[in-house]
Amino acid sequence: MFDTLIESKAKGSRSTGQAVTSIVLHGLLLFGAAKAAAGVADDLANKPKDTTMVFLKPPPPPPPPKIENTPPPDVVVSQNPPPKGFQTILPPDIIPKEIPPIDLNQKKFNAADFTGKGVEGGIATGVVGGTGPVELKGEVFLDSQLDDPVQSVSSGVLRYPPVMQSAGIEGRVEVQYVVDTLGRVETSSVKILKSTHKAFEEPAREAILKNVFKPARFKGSPVRQLVQQALSFSLRR
Repeated sequence: MFDTLIESKAKGSRSTGQAVTSIVLHGLLLFGAAKAAAGVADDLANKPKDTTMVFLKPPPPPPPPKIENTPPPDVVVSQNPPPKGFQTILPPDIIPKEIPPIDLNQKKFNAADFTGKGVEGGIATGVVGGTGPVELKGEVFLDSQLDDPVQSVSSGVLRYPPVMQSAGIEGRVEVQYVVDTLGRVETSSVKILKSTHKAFEEPAREAILKNVFKPARFKGSPVRQLVQQALSFSLRR
């Protein structure tokens, strides 16, 4: 009964004219697309290219360093040179009984300054016939080497540590320092050599830094002097 299926809607057969028309339309569309693509490619190829060359200017060189208008050291020395000569070794008035402490920061001994050649009071690096002043501010002298050692003008107040005072403990501090050419104690030179207790060291340092001296003199010129002093903390004072 159902050996033969019946199509619900039968398709109409295309005519030859319709097939030809479809092919022609598709061909036209493809041709138009190809021409459009070719036109765009031609436009891109014919578009002028910017070949302008731009040269970047290098940065300007840095300005030369400013040269201060100061004369060289040899010109100043040649105008008023120190005399060439030697220093005089003075015998100590008091022979020390203990070995003095070694100061590694002190200027090294120059044997050429004690050769006896030249003018007395000059220096080994001076100039023959020079008349300028001899620079002695950089040297550090001991009491026994000076014509006029330092003299105390005013002393700082010695502050007694409250804890040690309430405990009834007395003490002693030995200090070493350098007095400069103006009669002031050089802060960096203060050194505690010995103390009976750490609590007394800082008050001793404070008192030393407040001291004022008449500066030492060597051959009429103010010089630096190394001083050793003992400070006593006494309850009976």
